[in-house]
Amino acid sequence: MARLLDVQNLKTRFFTQNGVVHAVNDVSFHVNAQETVGIVGESGSGKSITMLSAMRLIPSPPGKIVGGEVMFQGRDLLKLSVREMRSLRGNRLSMIFQDPMTSLNPVLRVEKQMTEAIQLHLGMARSEAKARAVELLEQVGIPGARDRIRNYPHQFSGGMRQRVMIAMGLACNPDLLIADEPTTALDVTIHAQIVEIVKQLKEERGMAVIWITHDLSLLAGLADRILVMYAGQIVEQAPLHALYHHPRHPYTIGLLQSILRLDEQRQEHLKSIDGLPPSLVNYPQGCPFAPRCEFAIAKCHSEDPPLEPVGVNHQVACWVKPEGADILQASQSATA
Repeated sequence: MARLLDVQNLKTRFFTQNGVVHAVNDVSFHVNAQETVGIVGESGSGKSITMLSAMRLIPSPPGKIVGGEVMFQGRDLLKLSVREMRSLRGNRLSMIFQDPMTSLNPVLRVEKQMTEAIQLHLGMARSEAKARAVELLEQVGIPGARDRIRNYPHQFSGGMRQRVMIAMGLACNPDLLIADEPTTALDVTIHAQIVEIVKQLKEERGMAVIWITHDLSLLAGLADRILVMYAGQIVEQAPLHALYHHPRHPYTIGLLQSILRLDEQRQEHLKSIDGLPPSLVNYPQGCPFAPRCEFAIAKCHSEDPPLEPVGVNHQVACWVKPEGADILQASQSATA
């Protein structure tokens, strides 16, 4: 299958008064056409910054992309001019941001915010752009869209604002949609509805999706492949089934052990990962997860492991590579 997005050795730094923040560290991955890729990890693991770097949306200063390439449909986004990037963003390449209240302009009606991009990228007249915007709002489940489009963002609920953001992201039929934790601030019912909307629209439009989240369980019915990030780097990437049933990185195993499963009885507390993520200013020597890892050996504290294959399309950055399937099974048996 053709690669739509191909990121190689991406590095992003923030130069602050407290030192250099190593936000993205030699990250490489790809997204195929019509594929859904999940990016998961704790807050501060570099998920959003990686994709904002790919979109060239890092604030500069203090941020700077210091290395790598981001190939999208055969073009390196890091080498394009500002004008060329603007022609791609919101058009072939689109992003749904985490907080719609801060992403939507509070003093402009939804109609203005939606039709502006449609007129710019698709060359439609104002009346055509408005009709297109109303159609999009109806597709994402906003009732009375023809009247609601005249409202301001504060007149919508949180879930409705997020639907507006999804409609804006889909306005120009992008080839790749990046969803940056779009359900974080929503209740579970609206959360499920948003996920289903994106899945349905993906199938209808044949686009690729990158879904960024800290919730590994969310990706179970959504992603084709999953990238696990920690301290600004990818520590494991694998097809969905392989990652859930045969994880090989201790961090991935820890994340899976912390998920509540509804298909089993549990009498004890869920297992948590001890400790905190490292400071990205004073970037640690060796594997960044080593201080929190129960499997760590001496080499882990001195050398950072490369991302190596352990199966078909399955890569892990770990010197030990424990058998996650056995560990998860033992954990489930102990709590049954």
